[in-house]
Amino acid sequence: MSKIASLHHSITPPSVPVSNDLRVASAPPRPLLIFDGDCGFCRRWAGRWQRAAGGALDFLPFQDETAAQQFPEIPRQDFTRALHAIFPDGSVRTGAEAVFRSLAAAGVKRWLFWCYRRMPLFAVVAEWIYRQAAAHRQFLSKLDRLFFG
Repeated sequence: MSKIASLHHSITPPSVPVSNDLRVASAPPRPLLIFDGDCGFCRRWAGRWQRAAGGALDFLPFQDETAAQQFPEIPRQDFTRALHAIFPDGSVRTGAEAVFRSLAAAGVKRWLFWCYRRMPLFAVVAEWIYRQAAAHRQFLSKLDRLFFG
């Protein structure tokens, strides 16, 4: 394993899986993104990704009881920490990887997922940016509204 790939694994928090370990038994028929429906920033970005994906992705706020019932393998607390993408093969991804992989599955901005998978430094930086955005959602929500409406 390269030093950068090793760094990626060592700095990624436990709530952000970096391997294929997390799987669900009840896989959805299309990629499903589970996000924080109480967060304005999260709702707006989920809406943008939904429009960009043109119906190729499904979206569900984790506050919807369906999420906990359909995916008991994922603790509710994990949903509060990061976006979760659940794929038809039962695999689960979180954080930046969830964003890039789900958009690529929908045929949108595939180059981002290509970079994430093949450029370890890109993956490290993307996950760091994701964690910073998740930690400062209220502030970013205000900036997002200011610049993007």
